Amino acid sequence: MTAEALLSGTAVAMADAVRSGTVSATALAHASLARIAATEPRVNAFTDVTVQRALETAASLDARLAIGDSTALAMPLLGVPFAVKNLFDVTGLTTLAGSKIERGQPVATSDSPLVTRLQAAGAVLVGALNMDEYAYGFTTENSHEGATHNPHDLSRVAGGSSGGSGAAVAAGQVPVTLGSDTNGSIRVPSSLCGIFGLKPTYGRLPRNGSYPFVASLDHLGPFGRSAMDLALVYDAMQGFDARDPACASRPVERTACIVKKGLGGLRVGVLGGYFEEFAGPEAQAAVTQLAKALGASRQATLAGAAEARAAAFLITQAEGSNLHLADLRSRAADFEPLSRDRFLAGALLPATWVVQAQRVRRQVALAAAALFDEFDVLLAPATPCVAPVIGTEWLEINGKRLPARPSLGLLTQPISCIGLPVCTVPVWGCHASMPIGVQLIAAPWREDAALRVAFALEQMRAVSSPVATLDPA
Repeated sequence: MTAEALLSGTAVAMADAVRSGTVSATALAHASLARIAATEPRVNAFTDVTVQRALETAASLDARLAIGDSTALAMPLLGVPFAVKNLFDVTGLTTLAGSKIERGQPVATSDSPLVTRLQAAGAVLVGALNMDEYAYGFTTENSHEGATHNPHDLSRVAGGSSGGSGAAVAAGQVPVTLGSDTNGSIRVPSSLCGIFGLKPTYGRLPRNGSYPFVASLDHLGPFGRSAMDLALVYDAMQGFDARDPACASRPVERTACIVKKGLGGLRVGVLGGYFEEFAGPEAQAAVTQLAKALGASRQATLAGAAEARAAAFLITQAEGSNLHLADLRSRAADFEPLSRDRFLAGALLPATWVVQAQRVRRQVALAAAALFDEFDVLLAPATPCVAPVIGTEWLEINGKRLPARPSLGLLTQPISCIGLPVCTVPVWGCHASMPIGVQLIAAPWREDAALRVAFALEQMRAVSSPVATLDPA
């Protein structure tokens, strides 16, 4: 199989092909760079393409393979091209975080630990990806870098804030990417772009070497084209790092070795109540479709879900605005207007509101813990609807008129607020042409359970992540 053909497949297939000598890492890097050149700027996923670094890394891998280097042969992501949201530090690039203000900062002198770990696993970095300014948004309609377009319909949004990360995988530019998720910024693009995404448990992966947004809510995680791709990338990134005070000192718990274990022993339920009230017809149909495939007939209700979303908003505004106070005072005109106004509002929040939001957070976490006495994985829609057209201001969801940009996170924010691990899987056939995602929500530190269900659904052909058809420019 050619490198170009492999690029439309999974990271697993690419690494196997390089390991067997079917293709070289250099050929895969060239194929990825060519695909990026052919599809940008129509998709507008990338802010930087690291051509020289990619080719040098790939050539180094090929040289090691040529002499039979056993360490290189064992790399799980051998030769796999990847890219990262531009809030990750990448040596030689300025960490923009989607902003105009950061453009004047010095370039990074070292890579983010997660970038370093993926490269140690054999992956080849090809660039940095577009996002909402300072990760504050759900659509990646960035006024500084331009909007990222959904590869399945270029008139629609890719989601956010990790929109470039979702679009790059959906467009076949790379098979895996990294993003961040504070209120849904991995799960929303995964849903709208028709790919797989994993938000690990809060504290599982170190965040140092990435531009922060909300310290008590920020997660980092991967996007991919299959459950096994997610597992391999997630496993490669695990490990304690004391430089992130929130990073849990847990041992590495491999998931790739058990993803294929099947559904035996896993109790799967469906979240109703709030998660049904704010899910449009396509979102409800997707959950029903997967529940039927899994034989999941029991419903559950997460008490306080609506309050958890409100708490997430308050915490986000308060912590996010505090981080940017100096620039809000001196460079307010250089912010995107929408994010600037939200930061300013956050700076004016009474402290008592934020304290109460943290209390709500604790109560909802306890309610979720009780649910996991009865279930191992819970299904919920990831977004209220399929990707809206770029520039959409309002959504109509079950008779409710809602502001479009914040409402794309209606169903992800309650789960972010309590830090649970979630794998989002792509469902087709609920809309005439667009995908929509379903969240597979697990108990803390049980990423393995969510990934097992995702893999089982793939085997049933209930979920899939085809590369978008984009005509050559």
